[in-house]
Amino acid sequence: MMKCKKCGIKASVNMRHHKMALCKEHYLEWIPEQTERFIKKYEMFKREEKILVAVSGGKDSLSLWDILIRLGYQADGVYLGLGIDGGVEYSHESQKLTEQFAQQRNLKLHIVDVEKEYGQSIPMLAEKTHRGYGKPCSVCGLAKRHEMNRIARDLGYDVLATGHNLDDEAAVLFGNTLSWEGTYLQRQSPVLAESNGLARKVKPLCRFYERDMAAYAMLSGIEYIYEECPFSVGSTSIYYKEMLNQLENQRPGAKLTFYLRFLEAKNSGLFAQPIAVEFATHLCQKCGQPTSAPDLCSFCRMIEKVSLEN
Repeated sequence: MMKCKKCGIKASVNMRHHKMALCKEHYLEWIPEQTERFIKKYEMFKREEKILVAVSGGKDSLSLWDILIRLGYQADGVYLGLGIDGGVEYSHESQKLTEQFAQQRNLKLHIVDVEKEYGQSIPMLAEKTHRGYGKPCSVCGLAKRHEMNRIARDLGYDVLATGHNLDDEAAVLFGNTLSWEGTYLQRQSPVLAESNGLARKVKPLCRFYERDMAAYAMLSGIEYIYEECPFSVGSTSIYYKEMLNQLENQRPGAKLTFYLRFLEAKNSGLFAQPIAVEFATHLCQKCGQPTSAPDLCSFCRMIEKVSLEN
């Protein structure tokens, strides 16, 4: 029987990667304590800053919001209704659980319905622009980045926080390393600084395993959507996660070591460009967000293209 490292009673969670087991009470203390440590270590934000948490109805984003509130930060949520439906009406269920979470805790939640806002759901946009090539993932990512930044900017938030966990970060890092995507390797970080009208983006859960957050949500009584996005089936990111899980089973802590050593190498300048390349940016003539294009940003060009075809 595994015993809690702090009090000696039967442990509820065994973390092989940390060689540590904790009971429910101490685990629910440990996760926020570690989150606070990461926030300070990577200088993500300060106490007086307003935080906007991107929430999807999943375990990671709802747990992040819960943790930040427990730590006493000023954190509101934003939910994007994407119009993605599978066998469980994915978008409907995820929005319901997000609203329920906010109401139970008397938290402020901003809801943006992409279809109501722009007249098209994400699958519809992907089909009409052919950007999805069978899956609307690229359109979804573009829309989410645009809308989250818009809400953060328009409503005066200092920072946008997302629930990316270690499994997410390690999978992205693995894929970018396999193809040696230098630009993406340079940009991957727990903190992406604000610039030219773009909100600062932070990932306070970047050093927690996915199972750590699942355990936190369960022990905290957070009800979340268990199903993955129906369009994620067969994606390369899930394939990379499965490969890394096989490595982790043989070598507990491998994913964390992989990610942390990357951050150390990045900080030492390993992924720096030999010659700095600067790209001229302009403000989108329609939404005001920065873009390298001379007139409209990618999102506004997409919306305009679909509007002209209707």
